[in-house]
Amino acid sequence: MTMQKTPLLMSRLLGRGAKLDPDVEVVTLLADGTHRQTLEATARRAAQVASALSSIGIKPGDRVASFMWNNYRHLELYQAVPSMGCVLHTLNIRLSPHDLEYIINHAEDRVIFVDEDLLPLLEPVLDKVPTVEKLIISRHGDGGETTFDPQIDYEDFIDGQPTNFKWPAIDENAPMGLCYTSGTTGKPKGVMYTNRSTYLHTITQAMTDSMNLSALDAVCGIVPMFHAMGWGLPFTASMLGCKQVMPHRFMEPEKLVTLMAEEEVTLSAGVPTIWQGVKSVIEANPDRFDLSSLSRLTCGGSAPPVSLMKWYADELGVEMIQGWGMTETNPLGTLSRRVAKRSHTDLTEEQQFENIAKAGLLMPGLEIEITDENWNPLPHDGEAVGELLIRGPWICSEYYNDPQPEKFHDGWLVTGDVAKIDSEEYLIIADRSKDLIKSGGEWISSVDLENHIVALDGVVQAAVVAQPHPKWDERPVALVIVTEGSNVTRELILEHCAQIFAKWQLPDDIIFVDSIPLTSTGKIDKKTIRADLQNASYLLPDLRTA
Repeated sequence: MTMQKTPLLMSRLLGRGAKLDPDVEVVTLLADGTHRQTLEATARRAAQVASALSSIGIKPGDRVASFMWNNYRHLELYQAVPSMGCVLHTLNIRLSPHDLEYIINHAEDRVIFVDEDLLPLLEPVLDKVPTVEKLIISRHGDGGETTFDPQIDYEDFIDGQPTNFKWPAIDENAPMGLCYTSGTTGKPKGVMYTNRSTYLHTITQAMTDSMNLSALDAVCGIVPMFHAMGWGLPFTASMLGCKQVMPHRFMEPEKLVTLMAEEEVTLSAGVPTIWQGVKSVIEANPDRFDLSSLSRLTCGGSAPPVSLMKWYADELGVEMIQGWGMTETNPLGTLSRRVAKRSHTDLTEEQQFENIAKAGLLMPGLEIEITDENWNPLPHDGEAVGELLIRGPWICSEYYNDPQPEKFHDGWLVTGDVAKIDSEEYLIIADRSKDLIKSGGEWISSVDLENHIVALDGVVQAAVVAQPHPKWDERPVALVIVTEGSNVTRELILEHCAQIFAKWQLPDDIIFVDSIPLTSTGKIDKKTIRADLQNASYLLPDLRTA
């Protein structure tokens, strides 16, 4: 042994930024303005959180839950709880009371930190979670009360606690974070992240060929911190010493754009619906916002349309980085950049956008494969389509206290995605296996149809799902949102789609709607759409095809 065997612990990373550049700010948008505190103050307050939790008997391995927006106190939990050897369980604020009750009890959370305005969402389950010993309420003047006892105000909880805490030496494979899937099929499933897995994920996320994060960045994490640990950005930004900008509950596109402009944000992350909304605000007010500092947007959750990526590049000079991952992958799996290889430096703009339309190239240390139904590997030729598998040091190997062997195969995670891998090793997601449409024995990609429809001027959002058909088994149906005053018609959409899709691949129905259901993580909720279609909720007679 020639090298030190230093365990890979998050406590070794999370205080680095505060030590190197203590006066850098953490900015949170609140109702009455912005709250500002330094990285040094954040680190000291994180130590107070750890001391307070220890004083009430919370010990390494215990689950500490958060039910919070993206804000400075949530960031303090991100630093304190993993560093003290406990597990931060980020509760999804958009889950139903039934699912919340299940995951709190399944995780056996001992403490819950909650933003006061979210108390009404948590209140229905508080008398059904016997393992919860204390509720710690983060107050910002937004109102909200609860009858749960014992409860304490966040500031009162940490008041008088020491601002230094000796982080324990624990095993690098000890758990540090717990996230549950949104439970679209069956009960939510828990993914337990370890210190080692998240340490490696954090280092990789900061790579130049990844998100190119550096200490010079001002990062606005719009992706919720309850979703796959905010895609890991709070950890990476804390390690590097980035300025962190947090929207709290103010997620309206206009407020987001204003915040990003005022705080000179350089990088932000969110799902496609966020960036569609931001685009609409900027188009309506082209001279109002100074976004000259903004250079990169990371987009995940579902594939952004190429037309959206081109708009940001052409109008703002901003690179949109497409990422693919899952709660089970920590979540970073692949990323797609406009120029991702030295051999691509001479690509035309059209070729660059062809590449970033793909899910991207694999992160170092990971492996992916596509297989047939018998688990035989398929060629990486951009044509063969198969079940996507992934493995590596930050990939889930089992669900927390919930064996589901069908989700894992011979050391691989079975993702549930159907994909291709081309000759340059780009991943191309065809669809979720449950969202593919099988019509007359042939497969239709709902994602490809959606992206093409959204590329039509005047279309804001589109969702394509399968509906049963007596002859063809399934046929595609499209829900479409258009801009106010748009001249987009059913015929125009079909004509647009017919440019690249065969006649049998075109939607049977195009239904114009005011909104499209989203899941708790901001993705299009196709399960709900399919159910609503079955119940005739959307089907207006004059919009049906003959």
